[in-house]
Amino acid sequence: MAAASRVFAFRDARWAPDPVLEPSAAVRTPQPVPLVIDNGSFQTRAGWASADPAVPAEPLLRFRSLAARSRGARGGAGAETQVGNDLGSPEPLRWLLRSPFDRNVPVQLELQELLLDHVFQRLGVASQGCVDHPIVLTEAVCNPLYSRQMMSELLFECYQVPKVSYGVDSLYSFYHNKRQKWPCSGLVISSGYQCTHILPVLEGRLDAKNCKRINLGGCQAAVYLQRLLQLKYPGHFAAITLSRMEEILHEHSYIAEDYIEELQKWRSPEYYENNMHKMQLPFSNKLLGSTLTSEEKQERRQQQLRRLQELNARRREEKLQLDQERLDRLLYVQELLEDGQMDQFHKALVELNMDSAEELQSYINKLSLSVEQTKQKILQAEVNIEVDVVDSKPETPDLDPLGSEQSLEDVESINEFEPLFAEEQPEVEKPVAAVQPVFNLAEYHQLFLGTERIRAPEIVFQPSLIGEDQAGIAETMQYVLERYPKEQQAILVQNVFLTGGNTMYPGLKARVQKELLEMRPFQSSFQVHLASSPVLDAWYGARDWAVEYMTREEGWITRKDYEEKGGEYLKEHCASNVYVPIRLPKQAPRAAEALAPSRALTSSTGNPCEQA
Repeated sequence: MAAASRVFAFRDARWAPDPVLEPSAAVRTPQPVPLVIDNGSFQTRAGWASADPAVPAEPLLRFRSLAARSRGARGGAGAETQVGNDLGSPEPLRWLLRSPFDRNVPVQLELQELLLDHVFQRLGVASQGCVDHPIVLTEAVCNPLYSRQMMSELLFECYQVPKVSYGVDSLYSFYHNKRQKWPCSGLVISSGYQCTHILPVLEGRLDAKNCKRINLGGCQAAVYLQRLLQLKYPGHFAAITLSRMEEILHEHSYIAEDYIEELQKWRSPEYYENNMHKMQLPFSNKLLGSTLTSEEKQERRQQQLRRLQELNARRREEKLQLDQERLDRLLYVQELLEDGQMDQFHKALVELNMDSAEELQSYINKLSLSVEQTKQKILQAEVNIEVDVVDSKPETPDLDPLGSEQSLEDVESINEFEPLFAEEQPEVEKPVAAVQPVFNLAEYHQLFLGTERIRAPEIVFQPSLIGEDQAGIAETMQYVLERYPKEQQAILVQNVFLTGGNTMYPGLKARVQKELLEMRPFQSSFQVHLASSPVLDAWYGARDWAVEYMTREEGWITRKDYEEKGGEYLKEHCASNVYVPIRLPKQAPRAAEALAPSRALTSSTGNPCEQA
């Protein structure tokens, strides 16, 4: 591979604002079709679910799940809230960005409402009165009841939706990529922006008791890569941003099939040269002073000096004008004293915050002296400018101090040295541009990616690289499989399914196959499949489910269900979580126990005769 072909420039692409789309008539007739929203912690995707060919079978909106509220002017006036792609670029607003998610669970109701408002507005759905479309929404695995209750309250109370269905994004992706007759079994490995999940699926239903989560994903890999490169290149600390690290992870990183063996390969200089990627940071080609001649430098200095002198002269004139106005005011008050207008004089002294005529006279003397000094400085500055202009002319040295009375020997001696001076003269007048810089400026602004290409994504297999006391994918997968009998283990490993945006690294499938080969018995079989589109298959699977179950009651939570059974209620289906209702302790037995002693006490103290 040529060296030039390994130099990659950062795209630093800006997000284009989402247009306001006009919904087609097919999404409302003969009845409103479901609206599918993949509510991911990294990206939100939204679109319609309809079997009509006129309705696009792909997400119409894709934007980052972020919001930023600008402060505006003082007092909060003019503050503006931007969501998703309207932000343009996240780096200038990094300290203002807010997300409704804690890990992969939405907990900020106000920010989640902003994201939903953005979805409804851009899709042309009027959300002021009510949203009359059914909603299919993705949620986290084993989502807390409080989070679902908050989301149901927002959808039913704020948007007045007719019905809603919740499902797990990775199970929707598994449902979309089913390679066997449904219902089927398998082991789903879902790695996203914040978390990685190991989900066993038996006969088409999630076994929630044996699900495991690893609190590592693409976000932690990007932060780890940023720290590695900032330590390696402290001179480019500010240029190594999270957005650029995510670009490196998406386009230049890969998973090593054997991490230790791959590190040994990188120790070879030849392997390093052939596989190292250079990331070009933006820089300016103009090196200060490298392309300027001595005359241009002198002219630039003269311009800077002239500009500075003009600025100082303007400031002196402004100060002189202000002092002169104050002096005229004080002299006017002094004239009032001389004219005998004592009432107006004392009133003017109060306005000037002075106590006596002596204090007034002292201020007049000080201001008069300041005005005279400022006028002298202005005159002196004008004289200095004239002197500088005269001195800037080149002086011609007197080369003939003896006049015309030179002997023939002196003339001959001078003629002998004339060739030497003629040769040296062009070298003195050479421009500075001929001097080349001592280093390559473009190469100085390059990031050399060597082992960083494999170290950052390796944290999902070895969390100890970043100091996390967790098990990696291989250990967690083995732990989950060991919780089943051997017959079910053999069924699960026949369909190991990889999905999620963090599974798009080259080499991940081969690494999982290697880990399974090490942990499975000798000559046992297993199969590993990668989602056809790890990022979008969750939305496609939710759309497939919505089209299939549009006219059924299975999986849909109606407003009546919400009012009767609470916001945490869930109707299960093939791609949903398992509903575990809240079990509150019964208070009746405690009340009866508390009443029993009181009754005994009243009965014993009520009749003194019986006590006797």
